[in-house]
Amino acid sequence: MKLFGKQFFRFLIVGVINTLTGSAIMFILYNAAHLSYWFSSACNYVITSIVSFFLNKYFTFAVKEWSLLMVAAFAANIVCCYCFAYGIAKPVMQYALQSQSIKIQENGALFAGMCLFTGLNYAGQRFIVFNSQKGEEK
Repeated sequence: MKLFGKQFFRFLIVGVINTLTGSAIMFILYNAAHLSYWFSSACNYVITSIVSFFLNKYFTFAVKEWSLLMVAAFAANIVCCYCFAYGIAKPVMQYALQSQSIKIQENGALFAGMCLFTGLNYAGQRFIVFNSQKGEEK
């Protein structure tokens, strides 16, 4: 089972689309609408995760099966990746950028959390949520 094959590159295509859309949502809510760090980042992932589920299920991993367990695993993966990535990113960036304003610290944390989330999310979707029965690259 190859880690970086067709699935990985398809995941990147879906990810770029979701990242551009989600980042716009997140940074506009945080910087223009002046909503909180957690609310802005959560809105990004609620909206883009729905799209991501269908694109990754059918386009990236070509999974035809459908089950509530798969939906639950996908949702659990998103929640775990989100909480871990953004929970780690905020204190790390507060420390790393302690001489900067809160706005810069939190924008840095939003960006760092987004990067960490992407890596964790790929691994969770690839190896847990949409793991093929045969373990073959599609």
